[in-house]
Amino acid sequence: MELLEHQDSIFPTSYPEIIKCVASIDPVKYGSTRNYINGSVTYVSPYISRGIISTKFILSEILNRGYKPAHIEKFIQELAWRDYWQQVWITKGKAINLDLKHVQNPVSNTSISKAIVVAKTGINAIDKAIQEFYKTGYLHNHLRMYIAAIACNIGQSHWIVPAKWMYYHLLDADWASNALSWQWVAGANANKKYVANQDNINKYCFTQQKGTFLDVPYDAFNSLEIPEILKSTLQLELKTPLPKKKVLLIEETLHTCIYNFYNLDPLWKKDVLANRILLLEPSHFEYYPVSQKTIDFIIKFSEENIGNVQIYVGEFNDLITEYNFKKIYYKEHPLNKHYEGIEEPRDWMFTVKGYYPSFFAFWKKCKKELTY
Repeated sequence: MELLEHQDSIFPTSYPEIIKCVASIDPVKYGSTRNYINGSVTYVSPYISRGIISTKFILSEILNRGYKPAHIEKFIQELAWRDYWQQVWITKGKAINLDLKHVQNPVSNTSISKAIVVAKTGINAIDKAIQEFYKTGYLHNHLRMYIAAIACNIGQSHWIVPAKWMYYHLLDADWASNALSWQWVAGANANKKYVANQDNINKYCFTQQKGTFLDVPYDAFNSLEIPEILKSTLQLELKTPLPKKKVLLIEETLHTCIYNFYNLDPLWKKDVLANRILLLEPSHFEYYPVSQKTIDFIIKFSEENIGNVQIYVGEFNDLITEYNFKKIYYKEHPLNKHYEGIEEPRDWMFTVKGYYPSFFAFWKKCKKELTY
């Protein structure tokens, strides 16, 4: 895998360029190669997570190109996973921050192995991926699973701190997808844990490494001791570098559209004259911290694509106290419960709503809405 030198080359912030990325998706090749680190992945996850484009939009664009659901079911399923995790978050709320179905076991620490943070686990493919991750904000999905398995099921760290570490650096940071996937790997949101040995990593990452702590048969994982290299742990201080608060110029006769970390849709009410505010709440980022790279990404996108957007650093309640607004509009999201105004629905792929204990129970319902 070639070193990904520049974030901008992978994740452009120009909306037309983003649409070109969607148009270039090969959903058939994706289904057959996505598990390999050089597979035909889409690189659109940051735009989905930030609400720039929706899963529904992507599916519509793909189907409009003539693909039949029967031939691209794996691709559609992967899109549906995102909506599934969001539905779990909507239903369970803050409960997704705790072990959801089962208590993770065994747990020997509530921190994260230092070797993971400094990219010195001794697993070459993992260490290289983490180094690139810090540069680009991107991690292949298979590598996310490998890292989570090492952190939780080999290093015996409770999932929450490692999950926050990964979320902090991901440009596609989606707390539902991230937290619930970590729990799935750790067995807290699944009936069994996910593990991968060195042979598996070698296959999908094109390495030939031997002699690592993962170079064991699968039946050895049940009795595997924590490797020495994973025993030293860190308690991380993850801080979000928010910009300084500025005074807004509000036209009180106009409606107001509130954008945030999970809604940066540049087409939302585009033809309506409105005050457009990107709300960055310190309380949100204190609990769900993200990196400078991520903050720079959302601000750059907003300023380039959302007309006359202004940034407000502060709480929603402070915003409506400081300024007089005619009507406030915002999009639904589990973290917007305290907003006041007119809530508008997000674009979901399917009409299926509510909690399902497994993805495939959810998918079974969704599948009925596709024409095969």
